[in-house]
Amino acid sequence: MAQKPKFGIVLSSRGVLKGWQTPEEFLELAEMVDSAGVFSHVWVGDIIMSKPRAESITMMAAIAARTKEVKIGVACMASFSSRNPVVLAYQWATLDVLSGGRMILGACIGGTVHDPENVREFRNMGFTAKERAPRMEEGIDILRRLWKEDRVAYSGRFYQLTDASVDPKPIQDPPPIWIVSAPRMESEKPEMIERSFRRVALLSDGWMTGVRSSDPGAMFREMRGRIFEYAREYGRNFEELPCSLYHNINIKGSREEALHDSKEYLDSYYDTHHGLDTVRDSVLLGTPQDCIEQLEGIVEDGPTDILLRCVSQDQKGQINRCAEEILSHFL
Repeated sequence: MAQKPKFGIVLSSRGVLKGWQTPEEFLELAEMVDSAGVFSHVWVGDIIMSKPRAESITMMAAIAARTKEVKIGVACMASFSSRNPVVLAYQWATLDVLSGGRMILGACIGGTVHDPENVREFRNMGFTAKERAPRMEEGIDILRRLWKEDRVAYSGRFYQLTDASVDPKPIQDPPPIWIVSAPRMESEKPEMIERSFRRVALLSDGWMTGVRSSDPGAMFREMRGRIFEYAREYGRNFEELPCSLYHNINIKGSREEALHDSKEYLDSYYDTHHGLDTVRDSVLLGTPQDCIEQLEGIVEDGPTDILLRCVSQDQKGQINRCAEEILSHFL
């Protein structure tokens, strides 16, 4: 048996806009996760225009005020490249103080350029799709320096700072930044995949990925092995850092019931149509025993952290079942 992973729940801040939960009910879900005793972290999503949802910094501040134990993260901050790094460093340091040092920043470059809604967002935020990754790389460097140094001078391609500072400083020294990298291994250009993994290996305090595959564990192992290899080239030991897997779950009385409930949720969430095979490949689904067996296969592949998103409008019921009927098996 691999080392036991930590488990977290990804809450649907988009569900607030969809009318599936009120803001108060959303925060009650965060309190439920905090008090369940089986979750190590709670997460929210982030994007500005293409799949709108309640703003992540604001929602995490509210979660920080309503929870005591769980770490709090954004998975992933798709708007990272859109945000001014000085303002973001200031906001995140304040969040870390407010939460008592519980913040995890999941940085990513945002959605695919094949989606015109993503391109619309990039354009309105003032940059091109090709600028996302280098903007994120500069932003990560600036955040870390502002969190540690009293005065920062910086001269980059996109950002220039002179005698810059933010206070308060965060409690964590510094708050961890996990880079999100989930390339489509079967279809993306090899050089793009390598660039994505090398960015994680060189710059991140941890790695987060999501896998859509009939065998997510095998895909996770392959990607993690690439990152470990590149990290060694840079003189880093990534084996000591978090390697997290984000996956969907739906617990019902049967696989068919869970499959159709998941499809209904995902179709509405993304305003699109999902084929049943796509749903099967992206959701742990079925009875509690079905989900345990599927999750055991993932645990064996060694992620340090597993982030679960309940793909059902019955968020409260699913989170309760996840805690009581699924994760209790892994404690």
